[in-house]
Amino acid sequence: MSIRPGVTYTIGILCIILLIVSITLLVANVFLNVVDNYVKKEVQLRNGTVAFETWKNPPPPIYMQFYFFNVTNPDEVLNGGKPFLEEKGPYTYREYRPKENVTFMNDGKVVFAITPKTYVFVPELSTGDPETDLIRTVNIPVVTVMNMVRYSSSQTILAEALVTFEREGLFTMRTVHEFLWGYKDPVLAAIHLVIKDIDEYFGLYHKMNGTADGRYAFLTGKENYKDFTRIIEWKGNKSLDWWTTDMCNMINGTDATSFHPLITKNETLHFFSSDLCRSLYATFEKALSVKRIPAFRYVLPRETFANVSENPANSGFCVPAGNCLGSGVLNVSTCKQGAPIILSSPHFYQADQKYIDDIEGMHPDKANHETFLDINPLTGLLVRAAKRVQINVYIEKIDGFHQTGNVQTLIFPVMYLNESVLIDDLSAAKLNSMLLQTEVVTVIPFMIMALGILFGLIFIILVCTNRSVDNEASEAERTPLLKPS
Repeated sequence: MSIRPGVTYTIGILCIILLIVSITLLVANVFLNVVDNYVKKEVQLRNGTVAFETWKNPPPPIYMQFYFFNVTNPDEVLNGGKPFLEEKGPYTYREYRPKENVTFMNDGKVVFAITPKTYVFVPELSTGDPETDLIRTVNIPVVTVMNMVRYSSSQTILAEALVTFEREGLFTMRTVHEFLWGYKDPVLAAIHLVIKDIDEYFGLYHKMNGTADGRYAFLTGKENYKDFTRIIEWKGNKSLDWWTTDMCNMINGTDATSFHPLITKNETLHFFSSDLCRSLYATFEKALSVKRIPAFRYVLPRETFANVSENPANSGFCVPAGNCLGSGVLNVSTCKQGAPIILSSPHFYQADQKYIDDIEGMHPDKANHETFLDINPLTGLLVRAAKRVQINVYIEKIDGFHQTGNVQTLIFPVMYLNESVLIDDLSAAKLNSMLLQTEVVTVIPFMIMALGILFGLIFIILVCTNRSVDNEASEAERTPLLKPS
Protein backbone atom coordinates (compact mmCIF):
# COMPACT_ATOMS: atom_id res chain seq x y z
CA MET A 1 0.00 0.00 0.00
CA SER A 2 1.37 3.39 -0.96
CA ILE A 3 1.63 6.21 1.63
CA ARG A 4 0.17 9.43 0.37
CA PRO A 5 2.85 11.76 -1.03
CA GLY A 6 1.68 14.58 1.26
CA VAL A 7 2.56 12.58 4.37
CA THR A 8 5.95 11.63 2.97
CA TYR A 9 6.81 15.21 2.06
CA THR A 10 5.62 16.44 5.49
CA ILE A 11 7.98 14.00 7.23
CA GLY A 12 10.81 15.12 4.96
CA ILE A 13 10.17 18.76 5.75
CA LEU A 14 10.09 17.98 9.50
CA CYS A 15 13.40 16.19 9.16
CA ILE A 16 15.00 19.23 7.53
CA ILE A 17 13.51 21.63 10.08
CA LEU A 18 14.63 19.54 13.07
CA LEU A 19 18.16 19.20 11.71
CA ILE A 20 18.40 22.93 11.00
CA VAL A 21 17.07 23.79 14.49
CA SER A 22 19.47 21.38 16.24
CA ILE A 23 22.49 22.60 14.32
CA THR A 24 21.51 26.23 14.98
CA LEU A 25 21.16 25.55 18.73
CA LEU A 26 24.54 23.81 18.85
CA VAL A 27 26.33 26.54 16.91
CA ALA A 28 24.72 29.31 18.95
CA ASN A 29 25.31 27.44 22.26
CA VAL A 30 21.80 28.44 23.29
CA PHE A 31 21.31 25.75 25.93
CA LEU A 32 24.88 25.93 27.12
CA ASN A 33 24.36 29.64 27.68
CA VAL A 34 21.18 28.84 29.60
CA VAL A 35 23.16 26.51 31.89
CA ASP A 36 25.97 29.04 32.17
CA ASN A 37 23.57 31.82 33.15
CA TYR A 38 21.84 29.53 35.64
CA VAL A 39 25.13 28.67 37.31
CA LYS A 40 26.21 32.32 37.39
CA LYS A 41 22.89 33.23 38.98
CA GLU A 42 22.89 30.48 41.59
CA VAL A 43 26.57 30.60 42.57
CA GLN A 44 26.30 33.95 44.30
CA LEU A 45 26.36 35.14 47.86
CA ARG A 46 22.80 36.42 48.11
CA ASN A 47 19.82 35.45 50.19
CA GLY A 48 17.91 32.51 48.81
CA THR A 49 20.68 30.76 46.91
CA VAL A 50 22.04 27.36 47.89
CA ALA A 51 25.56 28.74 47.60
CA PHE A 52 24.83 31.44 50.18
CA GLU A 53 23.27 29.03 52.66
CA THR A 54 26.19 26.62 52.25
CA TRP A 55 28.66 29.47 52.69
CA LYS A 56 26.88 30.86 55.74
CA ASN A 57 26.52 27.54 57.55
CA PRO A 58 28.46 24.74 55.83
CA PRO A 59 26.38 21.54 56.07
CA PRO A 60 29.14 19.02 55.29
CA PRO A 61 30.92 18.03 58.51
CA ILE A 62 34.49 19.29 58.72
CA TYR A 63 36.82 17.16 60.80
CA MET A 64 40.20 18.05 62.24
CA GLN A 65 42.36 15.07 63.06
CA PHE A 66 45.56 15.54 65.07
CA TYR A 67 48.42 13.04 65.05
CA PHE A 68 51.25 13.51 67.57
CA PHE A 69 54.80 12.16 67.50
CA ASN A 70 55.91 10.77 70.85
CA VAL A 71 59.68 10.70 71.50
CA THR A 72 60.64 7.30 72.86
CA ASN A 73 64.41 7.92 73.37
CA PRO A 74 64.89 11.51 74.64
CA ASP A 75 68.19 10.78 76.43
CA GLU A 76 69.73 9.30 73.29
CA VAL A 77 68.62 12.35 71.28
CA LEU A 78 70.31 14.69 73.77
CA ASN A 79 73.48 12.64 73.37
CA GLY A 80 73.42 13.10 69.62
CA GLY A 81 71.44 10.00 68.70
CA LYS A 82 68.72 9.56 66.12
CA PRO A 83 65.19 10.32 67.40
CA PHE A 84 62.73 7.42 67.48
CA LEU A 85 59.18 8.72 67.12
CA GLU A 86 55.91 6.90 67.67
CA GLU A 87 52.79 8.27 65.95
CA LYS A 88 49.76 8.55 68.22
CA GLY A 89 46.27 9.42 67.06
CA PRO A 90 44.09 10.44 65.44
CA TYR A 91 42.43 12.74 67.96
CA THR A 92 39.41 13.87 65.97
CA TYR A 93 37.42 17.07 66.45
CA ARG A 94 34.33 18.25 64.59
CA GLU A 95 34.66 21.81 63.33
CA TYR A 96 31.77 24.25 63.34
CA ARG A 97 32.23 27.45 61.31
CA PRO A 98 28.98 29.37 60.90
CA LYS A 99 29.21 32.91 59.55
CA GLU A 100 28.02 35.58 61.95
CA ASN A 101 27.29 39.30 61.68
CA VAL A 102 26.62 38.85 57.96
CA THR A 103 26.09 42.28 56.36
CA PHE A 104 25.61 43.07 52.67
CA MET A 105 27.04 46.32 51.36
CA ASN A 106 27.51 48.17 48.07
CA ASP A 107 24.21 47.06 46.54
CA GLY A 108 24.86 43.42 47.35
CA LYS A 109 28.28 43.29 45.73
CA VAL A 110 30.15 42.89 49.03
CA VAL A 111 29.31 40.97 52.19
CA PHE A 112 31.02 41.30 55.58
CA ALA A 113 31.16 38.46 58.10
CA ILE A 114 33.14 36.87 60.92
CA THR A 115 33.67 33.14 61.39
CA PRO A 116 34.04 31.88 64.94
CA LYS A 117 35.51 28.38 64.98
CA THR A 118 34.47 25.75 67.47
CA TYR A 119 36.06 22.32 67.90
CA VAL A 120 34.20 19.44 69.56
CA PHE A 121 35.95 16.16 70.33
CA VAL A 122 34.54 13.07 68.58
CA PRO A 123 35.51 9.95 70.60
CA GLU A 124 34.15 7.41 68.11
CA LEU A 125 36.47 8.76 65.39
CA SER A 126 39.50 8.96 67.68
CA THR A 127 42.15 6.67 69.05
CA GLY A 128 42.78 7.53 72.68
CA ASP A 129 41.68 10.24 75.08
CA PRO A 130 43.26 13.71 74.70
CA GLU A 131 42.58 14.49 78.36
CA THR A 132 44.77 11.63 79.63
CA ASP A 133 47.10 10.58 76.79
CA LEU A 134 50.62 11.90 77.44
CA ILE A 135 52.99 13.00 74.68
CA ARG A 136 56.70 13.67 75.05
CA THR A 137 57.94 16.11 72.44
CA VAL A 138 60.04 19.24 71.92
CA ASN A 139 59.48 21.94 74.52
CA ILE A 140 58.49 24.68 72.09
CA PRO A 141 58.33 27.58 74.61
CA VAL A 142 61.83 26.77 75.91
CA VAL A 143 63.31 26.38 72.42
CA THR A 144 61.68 29.67 71.38
CA VAL A 145 63.16 31.52 74.36
CA MET A 146 66.59 30.02 73.68
CA ASN A 147 66.52 31.19 70.07
CA MET A 148 65.36 34.69 71.00
CA VAL A 149 68.22 35.36 73.43
CA ARG A 150 71.03 33.28 71.90
CA TYR A 151 72.84 36.31 70.47
CA SER A 152 72.92 38.18 73.78
CA SER A 153 75.30 36.73 76.38
CA SER A 154 73.60 38.47 79.31
CA GLN A 155 70.12 37.39 78.25
CA THR A 156 71.39 33.87 77.60
CA ILE A 157 72.69 33.64 81.20
CA LEU A 158 69.36 34.85 82.59
CA ALA A 159 67.29 32.57 80.35
CA GLU A 160 69.47 29.54 81.12
CA ALA A 161 69.13 30.21 84.83
CA LEU A 162 65.34 30.55 84.48
CA VAL A 163 64.99 27.33 82.50
CA THR A 164 67.19 25.48 84.99
CA PHE A 165 65.25 26.88 87.96
CA GLU A 166 61.94 25.78 86.44
CA ARG A 167 63.44 22.33 85.71
CA GLU A 168 62.51 22.58 82.09
CA GLY A 169 64.47 20.94 79.29
CA LEU A 170 64.58 20.41 75.55
CA PHE A 171 61.71 17.93 75.85
CA THR A 172 58.51 18.11 77.84
CA MET A 173 55.60 15.78 78.55
CA ARG A 174 52.00 17.00 78.47
CA THR A 175 48.57 15.69 77.59
CA VAL A 176 47.26 16.00 74.05
CA HIS A 177 44.61 18.42 75.33
CA GLU A 178 47.29 20.67 76.88
CA PHE A 179 49.43 20.69 73.75
CA LEU A 180 46.40 21.62 71.63
CA TRP A 181 44.37 24.06 73.68
CA GLY A 182 46.96 25.44 76.04
CA TYR A 183 48.61 25.11 79.45
CA LYS A 184 50.34 27.54 81.77
CA ASP A 185 54.01 27.23 80.93
CA PRO A 186 56.33 27.96 83.89
CA VAL A 187 59.02 29.65 81.79
CA LEU A 188 56.54 31.86 79.93
CA ALA A 189 54.73 32.63 83.19
CA ALA A 190 57.97 33.87 84.76
CA ILE A 191 58.74 36.06 81.74
CA HIS A 192 55.14 37.33 81.77
CA LEU A 193 55.77 38.85 85.18
CA VAL A 194 58.29 41.19 83.54
CA ILE A 195 56.98 41.43 79.97
CA LYS A 196 53.20 41.52 80.04
CA ASP A 197 52.91 41.10 76.28
CA ILE A 198 54.26 37.57 76.60
CA ASP A 199 51.37 35.14 77.05
CA GLU A 200 51.99 32.78 79.96
CA TYR A 201 49.94 30.07 78.24
CA PHE A 202 51.11 27.96 75.35
CA GLY A 203 49.17 25.64 73.03
CA LEU A 204 49.31 24.89 69.33
CA TYR A 205 45.65 25.94 69.08
CA HIS A 206 45.56 28.18 72.15
CA LYS A 207 42.72 30.75 71.94
CA MET A 208 41.51 29.25 68.67
CA ASN A 209 38.49 27.37 70.01
CA GLY A 210 35.28 29.38 69.94
CA THR A 211 36.94 32.50 68.60
CA ALA A 212 37.03 34.40 65.31
CA ASP A 213 40.15 35.82 63.68
CA GLY A 214 38.63 39.08 62.51
CA ARG A 215 36.07 40.44 60.06
CA TYR A 216 36.33 39.63 56.36
CA ALA A 217 34.89 41.35 53.33
CA PHE A 218 33.94 39.03 50.46
CA LEU A 219 32.87 39.78 46.91
CA THR A 220 29.51 38.13 46.33
CA GLY A 221 29.91 37.44 42.61
CA LYS A 222 27.00 39.70 41.69
CA GLU A 223 29.14 41.89 39.44
CA ASN A 224 31.35 39.08 38.13
CA TYR A 225 30.66 35.44 38.99
CA LYS A 226 34.40 34.68 38.91
CA ASP A 227 34.82 36.99 41.92
CA PHE A 228 32.56 34.72 43.98
CA THR A 229 33.87 34.69 47.61
CA ARG A 230 37.05 36.62 46.82
CA ILE A 231 38.40 38.33 49.96
CA ILE A 232 39.08 42.02 49.52
CA GLU A 233 39.45 43.06 53.16
CA TRP A 234 40.51 41.50 56.47
CA LYS A 235 40.70 43.30 59.80
CA GLY A 236 40.40 46.62 57.97
CA ASN A 237 43.26 45.82 55.57
CA LYS A 238 41.91 46.70 52.13
CA SER A 239 44.98 45.71 50.11
CA LEU A 240 44.03 42.06 49.92
CA ASP A 241 43.23 40.03 46.83
CA TRP A 242 42.80 36.44 47.99
CA TRP A 243 40.56 33.65 46.87
CA THR A 244 38.65 32.44 49.91
CA THR A 245 38.39 29.07 48.18
CA ASP A 246 39.93 27.63 51.24
CA MET A 247 39.18 23.93 50.91
CA CYS A 248 35.71 24.50 52.32
CA ASN A 249 36.89 26.57 55.27
CA MET A 250 40.01 24.50 55.65
CA ILE A 251 43.00 26.83 55.61
CA ASN A 252 43.14 28.77 58.87
CA GLY A 253 42.41 32.41 58.26
CA THR A 254 40.03 32.17 55.33
CA ASP A 255 36.60 30.75 54.76
CA ALA A 256 34.62 29.63 51.73
CA THR A 257 32.88 26.72 50.09
CA SER A 258 33.46 27.21 46.39
CA PHE A 259 35.86 28.05 43.63
CA HIS A 260 34.52 30.04 40.72
CA PRO A 261 32.30 27.88 38.50
CA LEU A 262 32.97 26.36 35.10
CA ILE A 263 36.58 25.49 35.89
CA THR A 264 38.74 23.58 33.45
CA LYS A 265 41.56 21.05 33.69
CA ASN A 266 44.06 23.68 32.59
CA GLU A 267 43.08 26.06 35.34
CA THR A 268 45.30 26.87 38.31
CA LEU A 269 43.36 27.39 41.52
CA HIS A 270 44.62 30.01 43.97
CA PHE A 271 43.83 30.37 47.67
CA PHE A 272 45.34 31.92 50.77
CA SER A 273 46.97 30.11 53.69
CA SER A 274 47.57 31.95 56.92
CA ASP A 275 49.67 28.96 58.02
CA LEU A 276 52.24 29.91 55.40
CA CYS A 277 51.45 33.64 55.33
CA ARG A 278 51.07 33.44 51.56
CA SER A 279 48.82 32.48 48.70
CA LEU A 280 48.99 28.94 47.36
CA TYR A 281 47.92 27.29 44.16
CA ALA A 282 46.71 23.84 43.16
CA THR A 283 46.95 22.13 39.77
CA PHE A 284 44.79 19.51 38.07
CA GLU A 285 45.73 15.88 38.69
CA LYS A 286 42.83 13.70 37.51
CA ALA A 287 39.08 13.40 36.99
CA LEU A 288 37.06 11.26 39.38
CA SER A 289 33.63 10.84 40.97
CA VAL A 290 32.56 11.62 44.53
CA LYS A 291 29.14 10.26 45.52
CA ARG A 292 28.29 10.10 41.78
CA ILE A 293 29.29 13.77 41.39
CA PRO A 294 31.85 14.41 38.62
CA ALA A 295 34.91 16.10 40.08
CA PHE A 296 38.37 17.33 39.18
CA ARG A 297 41.13 16.64 41.71
CA TYR A 298 43.59 19.45 42.31
CA VAL A 299 46.73 18.99 44.39
CA LEU A 300 49.48 21.20 45.72
CA PRO A 301 52.44 20.79 43.37
CA ARG A 302 55.83 19.82 44.73
CA GLU A 303 56.99 23.41 44.13
CA THR A 304 54.86 24.58 47.05
CA PHE A 305 57.47 23.39 49.57
CA ALA A 306 60.45 23.33 47.18
CA ASN A 307 63.68 25.11 48.04
CA VAL A 308 64.50 28.49 46.55
CA SER A 309 66.56 27.01 43.71
CA GLU A 310 63.44 25.21 42.43
CA ASN A 311 60.92 27.85 43.41
CA PRO A 312 62.26 31.41 43.79
CA ALA A 313 58.89 32.45 45.27
CA ASN A 314 59.94 30.66 48.46
CA SER A 315 62.87 32.99 49.07
CA GLY A 316 60.84 34.69 51.79
CA PHE A 317 61.13 31.52 53.86
CA CYS A 318 64.91 31.81 54.01
CA VAL A 319 65.15 33.16 57.58
CA PRO A 320 67.41 34.99 58.13
CA ALA A 321 67.92 36.08 54.54
CA GLY A 322 70.09 33.61 52.66
CA ASN A 323 69.60 30.84 55.21
CA CYS A 324 67.51 28.48 53.06
CA LEU A 325 66.36 25.01 53.99
CA GLY A 326 66.03 22.07 51.62
CA SER A 327 62.96 21.11 49.61
CA GLY A 328 59.82 20.02 51.37
CA VAL A 329 60.10 22.27 54.44
CA LEU A 330 59.34 25.95 54.99
CA ASN A 331 60.49 28.21 57.81
CA VAL A 332 57.46 30.17 59.06
CA SER A 333 59.03 31.56 62.24
CA THR A 334 58.26 35.12 61.14
CA CYS A 335 54.56 34.20 61.17
CA LYS A 336 54.78 32.47 64.56
CA GLN A 337 56.16 35.24 66.78
CA GLY A 338 59.72 34.04 66.36
CA ALA A 339 59.10 30.42 67.33
CA PRO A 340 61.34 28.16 65.19
CA ILE A 341 58.39 26.50 63.48
CA ILE A 342 58.97 24.62 60.23
CA LEU A 343 56.04 23.42 58.15
CA SER A 344 55.99 20.45 55.82
CA SER A 345 53.66 17.76 54.56
CA PRO A 346 53.09 14.88 57.02
CA HIS A 347 56.01 12.48 57.39
CA PHE A 348 58.00 14.85 55.12
CA TYR A 349 56.05 13.74 52.07
CA GLN A 350 57.73 15.21 48.94
CA ALA A 351 60.62 16.52 51.06
CA ASP A 352 64.33 15.84 50.65
CA GLN A 353 65.23 12.31 51.71
CA LYS A 354 67.59 13.74 54.33
CA TYR A 355 64.72 14.86 56.55
CA ILE A 356 63.09 11.43 56.36
CA ASP A 357 66.34 9.65 57.16
CA ASP A 358 67.13 11.94 60.13
CA ILE A 359 64.06 10.71 62.03
CA GLU A 360 63.13 7.11 62.73
CA GLY A 361 59.40 6.64 62.22
CA MET A 362 58.79 8.69 59.08
CA HIS A 363 56.77 6.84 56.43
CA PRO A 364 55.57 9.31 53.75
CA ASP A 365 52.60 8.13 51.74
CA LYS A 366 50.74 9.98 48.96
CA ALA A 367 47.29 8.61 49.86
CA ASN A 368 47.49 9.64 53.52
CA HIS A 369 49.73 12.69 53.45
CA GLU A 370 48.86 14.68 50.32
CA THR A 371 46.73 17.82 50.35
CA PHE A 372 44.00 17.78 47.68
CA LEU A 373 40.73 19.35 46.58
CA ASP A 374 37.95 17.61 44.62
CA ILE A 375 35.80 20.19 42.82
CA ASN A 376 32.75 19.85 40.60
CA PRO A 377 33.84 21.62 37.39
CA LEU A 378 30.38 22.91 36.40
CA THR A 379 29.39 24.60 39.66
CA GLY A 380 32.84 25.07 41.18
CA LEU A 381 31.53 23.57 44.42
CA LEU A 382 33.95 21.70 46.64
CA VAL A 383 32.79 18.12 47.23
CA ARG A 384 35.78 16.69 49.08
CA ALA A 385 39.11 17.99 50.35
CA ALA A 386 41.91 17.30 52.79
CA LYS A 387 44.49 19.71 54.15
CA ARG A 388 47.48 17.91 55.64
CA VAL A 389 50.21 19.91 57.35
CA GLN A 390 52.98 18.89 59.73
CA ILE A 391 54.35 21.16 62.43
CA ASN A 392 58.06 20.73 63.07
CA VAL A 393 60.54 22.54 65.31
CA TYR A 394 64.08 23.44 64.33
CA ILE A 395 66.41 22.26 67.10
CA GLU A 396 70.18 22.42 67.47
CA LYS A 397 72.86 22.67 70.11
CA ILE A 398 72.85 26.25 71.45
CA ASP A 399 75.88 27.59 73.28
CA GLY A 400 75.09 28.61 76.84
CA PHE A 401 72.19 26.19 77.28
CA HIS A 402 73.17 22.85 78.73
CA GLN A 403 69.59 21.71 78.10
CA THR A 404 70.39 21.21 74.41
CA GLY A 405 73.16 18.70 75.26
CA ASN A 406 74.80 17.35 72.11
CA VAL A 407 71.61 17.21 70.08
CA GLN A 408 71.98 17.05 66.33
CA THR A 409 70.66 19.86 64.17
CA LEU A 410 67.23 18.52 63.23
CA ILE A 411 63.87 19.48 61.87
CA PHE A 412 61.92 17.68 64.56
CA PRO A 413 58.29 16.59 63.89
CA VAL A 414 55.85 17.47 66.66
CA MET A 415 52.43 16.74 65.15
CA TYR A 416 50.47 16.85 61.93
CA LEU A 417 46.85 17.56 61.15
CA ASN A 418 44.40 16.24 58.61
CA GLU A 419 41.58 18.72 58.14
CA SER A 420 39.02 17.14 55.84
CA VAL A 421 35.55 17.66 54.45
CA LEU A 422 33.23 15.43 52.42
CA ILE A 423 29.93 16.59 50.96
CA ASP A 424 27.01 15.21 52.97
CA ASP A 425 24.41 12.93 51.41
CA LEU A 426 21.64 15.57 51.33
CA SER A 427 23.84 18.16 49.63
CA ALA A 428 25.14 15.51 47.24
CA ALA A 429 21.58 14.55 46.29
CA LYS A 430 20.68 18.21 45.63
CA LEU A 431 23.81 18.74 43.55
CA ASN A 432 23.24 15.53 41.58
CA SER A 433 19.66 16.64 40.87
CA MET A 434 20.85 20.01 39.60
CA LEU A 435 23.56 18.40 37.48
CA LEU A 436 20.98 16.00 36.01
CA GLN A 437 18.75 18.91 35.04
CA THR A 438 21.66 20.69 33.37
CA GLU A 439 22.62 17.52 31.51
CA VAL A 440 19.05 17.17 30.23
CA VAL A 441 19.07 20.79 29.09
CA THR A 442 22.41 20.47 27.30
CA VAL A 443 21.38 17.30 25.41
CA ILE A 444 18.17 18.83 24.04
CA PRO A 445 19.84 19.91 20.76
CA PHE A 446 21.17 16.37 20.30
CA MET A 447 17.72 14.93 21.05
CA ILE A 448 16.25 17.24 18.38
CA MET A 449 18.98 16.18 15.97
CA ALA A 450 18.32 12.50 16.71
CA LEU A 451 14.60 13.05 16.09
CA GLY A 452 15.45 14.79 12.81
CA ILE A 453 17.65 11.87 11.76
CA LEU A 454 14.85 9.45 12.70
CA PHE A 455 12.38 11.40 10.54
CA GLY A 456 14.99 11.40 7.78
CA LEU A 457 15.24 7.62 7.90
CA ILE A 458 11.47 7.32 7.86
CA PHE A 459 11.34 9.70 4.90
CA ILE A 460 13.88 7.62 2.98
CA ILE A 461 12.00 4.39 3.76
CA LEU A 462 8.70 5.92 2.67
CA VAL A 463 10.20 7.25 -0.56
CA CYS A 464 11.70 3.86 -1.36
CA THR A 465 8.47 2.08 -0.42
CA ASN A 466 6.34 4.41 -2.55
CA ARG A 467 8.68 3.98 -5.51
CA SER A 468 8.52 0.20 -5.14
CA VAL A 469 4.72 0.27 -5.05
CA ASP A 470 4.59 2.63 -8.05
CA ASN A 471 6.95 0.38 -10.01
CA GLU A 472 4.83 -2.66 -9.26
CA ALA A 473 1.70 -0.79 -10.37
CA SER A 474 3.35 0.31 -13.62
CA GLU A 475 4.51 -3.22 -14.29
CA ALA A 476 1.00 -4.50 -13.71
CA GLU A 477 -0.41 -1.96 -16.14
CA ARG A 478 2.01 -3.05 -18.86
CA THR A 479 1.22 -6.77 -18.39
CA PRO A 480 -1.73 -7.94 -20.70
CA LEU A 481 -4.68 -9.49 -18.97
CA LEU A 482 -4.79 -12.42 -21.41
CA LYS A 483 -1.73 -14.10 -22.81
CA PRO A 484 -1.93 -15.03 -26.57
CA SER A 485 -2.46 -18.74 -27.16
